[in-house]
Parts: sequence; C-alpha cells; structure tokens
Amino acid sequence: MVLEKVIKKINIQSEYKTFVEEYTASLLSEFSGKIHSIYMCGSIPKGTAKPFESDADFTIVCERPEDIDYDRVSCLKDQVLQKYRFVTKVDTVICSLDDVRSKPNEWGFWIKIICVCIHGTDIGEEVPPILISPEFILDLNSDTQEAVDRVRGFLSNANNDTLKSRYTKGYSKKLIRALYSLVLEDTGVWQDDISKMKNGILDYCTIDSALVDYLFACYLDSHVDVEEFLGNAEEVYRYIEKALTALAASRNTPSEI
Repeated sequence: MVLEKVIKKINIQSEYKTFVEEYTASLLSEFSGKIHSIYMCGSIPKGTAKPFESDADFTIVCERPEDIDYDRVSCLKDQVLQKYRFVTKVDTVICSLDDVRSKPNEWGFWIKIICVCIHGTDIGEEVPPILISPEFILDLNSDTQEAVDRVRGFLSNANNDTLKSRYTKGYSKKLIRALYSLVLEDTGVWQDDISKMKNGILDYCTIDSALVDYLFACYLDSHVDVEEFLGNAEEVYRYIEKALTALAASRNTPSEI
C-alpha cells in the first residue's frame, strides 16, 4: 500500500499569509543562494490553524545544512514572533538534499508525505512512492530512541512550568506518533491529526488504552505532574521498543516453505 500526501493543497488562511511570506522572505534574504526549497506542515498550510493556539512548522532543504546558521534562524524566528503574536511557536528544521534523496523512508517521507513546498522546486517529487512495510516502519522509527532520550532529559531538568509544559507536550506527541506508526499497516494512511492518530491506535494497537488516553490528555493539557508523566511515558516507550524489536525479528526470520 502506497502512502498518500497528507496535505494535497495549500490553503493558508488570510491572517497567516503575511506571516508566512515575511518569515520565508527573511530566510531567503539571510541565506541568499543557500536554500534550495522551503516547506511547511501542520495546521497553517492545511487552513485549520487557530490564532494563539497553533504553531508554525517549517523545513529548509539545502545542499549544505552547515551553511544555515541556527543562531541566525533563531533570531529571525524571535523577530517574526514579536510581530505576529498569535503564532505560538515557530519550529524550523534543516535537512540536506542528499538526505531527502538517500533516506526515502525518513527525510524522503517527511518532505514527500508530511510537508508541502511553499518556495522553490519540490524535491519531494523525486522521492519514489513510499510503501507501507515493516522496513518503512523501522526506518521511520530509527531516531525514536534518540529523540525520546533527548526530550526525557530536557523534561527531567526543566526548571520552570513553561518548559515543563512544552517538553511534556512534545514527548506526548512523539510517543503517539511512534505508536501510530505501529498500526500503519492496518490504517493504510498517515494522519497528522493527533486525535485521529489516537483513534487509530485505540482501534488496532494492543497497548493499554488507558495509557493512550493519558498521553492524549497530556498532549492537550501538558500542565501535569512530571514524575507521574515520566513513569507512564516510560511504560509506553518500553511497549514501542518491544514492538519494534519484534518487527525487526520477524523481518529477518526466513519464511517457512
């Protein structure tokens, strides 16, 4: 089964158009000649963003990621957020053309399926069709342990409520996405709506539904007890880790004749 693009048509709401145009222009001006293309994902390009609730997710694709200075990107983000206060946060990911081309089940999936091109030539069109398979699910989760370890560390050391809330929400989302990837062969479609992901997990995953409901509740309202959250999150991650290990083992086991 071939995965279809999440956002088939860009539909940026009028109140967000100037913000998107200004931030994109600032990136292109700051890094003139170094950016191949720029992409967005999430509620803004879908046309479902809510002022003072929705954040903005951009991806820059370039020949050499080292040419894009993260500190300068952070400054540009801060400047645009000062002007457009109804945007809660701006995330900007940077990847290389080579990564998109050489890692179709990772960066290729991100650009081709999750994102839409808002500037430049869409490199996602070069990525071959992405088939839902055990190999794809394993590749998709190749960085899950690293990402979980990183956000767990951030949350454990967070020293104020704002940071705790941000990392709790991010950790919840990462785990829900990983759980959803485990049922892709059942759903046949990638969802970028967390509530739809949750429903897919509840329909097809064998994990305790109470843990799924808990994660989803923490994603919606991340002002929770950190120790309790970390304990439940660890239980969910152990389930994911065990499921991925079993998937890898089944892929490597020769079929009986």
